[in-house]
Order: sequence, then structure tokens, then C-alpha cells
Amino acid sequence: MNVDWSSYWPEIWRAALVTLEFTGLGFAGAMLLGLVLALMRMSRRRLLRVPASCYIELFKNTPLLTQIFIMYFGLASVGLILSPFVAGSITLMLFYGAYLSEIFRGGIQGVSAGQREAALAIGLSPSKSYRSVILPQAGRLALPATGNMLVDMLKSTSLMATIAGAELMTVARNVTSETFQALEVYIVIGLVYFVLAYPLSRLVARYERQLEAGRQFSLRRRRTERHVRELLDPGATT
Repeated sequence: MNVDWSSYWPEIWRAALVTLEFTGLGFAGAMLLGLVLALMRMSRRRLLRVPASCYIELFKNTPLLTQIFIMYFGLASVGLILSPFVAGSITLMLFYGAYLSEIFRGGIQGVSAGQREAALAIGLSPSKSYRSVILPQAGRLALPATGNMLVDMLKSTSLMATIAGAELMTVARNVTSETFQALEVYIVIGLVYFVLAYPLSRLVARYERQLEAGRQFSLRRRRTERHVRELLDPGATT
């Protein structure tokens, strides 16, 4: 290696932490926004459905980089100055919220109408049936695609280098300007991204296999399932 990495590793690890902060904050906001948009898109009220549809189509059909520039440079030009971290995190929320809304909507619509009818038939209110019956099943259906969006967001944080976001690609650009070893630097930073993204990819794949096997994720549901098995087979071990 031509680069003395011992002097750069502390900076790289700090940048990796910022990358994870971008991802964590952006994904949490995107999930909340995506759920709200999904429910609005499925509403019978045109006043809710149409704005949600327009928002989703707008953010799905414009580049993420363009949205980052609007949020950081565009707003600054009219007096609203945001830090790179705030601008980047908000943009990730808005952009991926549009995609997650479609994933959540597909999950909700994937729950059979009989489940809704059964929930109402046993006396649950529409809101209670959504919280207790529809959304848990929809979450299971949407989990694999949602996990893939998380991995994709992690990789998309590299675009924050365009606004000096202090994440991994920003550090890579700085190291390259100091050492002029672009090939080596970007290979190493690419490996750091791999180390961050690969465990998430494997975790998503593991959950997909568990879903196919019918395994419960909720601790409460696992206890209920175990209790039922004990009642059916008292001699079974836990």
C-alpha cells in the first residue's frame, strides 16, 4: 500500500459513524413518513389521496442528488441555511419515504379482505383492527423490501460527499487529494461500505427465510405460540 492508513483510520471510523447516523435518522423518518403516505394514498378521501400520490410520484421520479442540492444549496439561496447533516438527513427521509410508502401500501393491500372483515365482526373498531390485525401482517409482508431499502439508503449516503457531509466518501475525497492514490483509497473505502452493508443484507435475507418458515418475530407472539404448543403436547420441551 502507498497510503499510510494509520494516520487516517480514526477519521475513517468517525466518518463511518456519521454514515450510520445519516442512515439511522433518515430511515426512521422515512418509515414514519412512508406509513403516513401509504394510509393517505389508500384513503377514500380525494383530499388526502391526491396530494399523497403527487408527492410520491414527484420524489420517485427525480434524482436523489437533485433533491440534496435543492435542500442544501437551493434553500440557502433564499436564506434558509441547513447544515450538511440536517439537509442530508431530511432529503433521505423525503426521498425514501416515497418508496417505503409504496412498499407499505403493497403490504397492507396484501392482507386479505377477510382479515379486515373478521376483525370488525368480533367487535374491533376500524382503527383497532388496523393496529392489531392489519398492520402486523402487513409489516411481515413488507419487511424484506423494507430491509433492502435500508441497505440502499446506507449506500446512498455516499452522495452526501457533494455537500461535504463528513461521511465516508467525503473522507475518501480528502484522503485522495492529499495522497493522490485514488485507486487505493476508493477500494479501501468501498470495503468499509461493504463491511457496513453486508451484515444488513444478510440480516434481511435471514428474516426472509424466517418469514417463509412462519416464524414469529414478536416476543409476545412467540410466548403465545410456545404456550399453545405446550397445551397441545405437554411433554414437549421449550
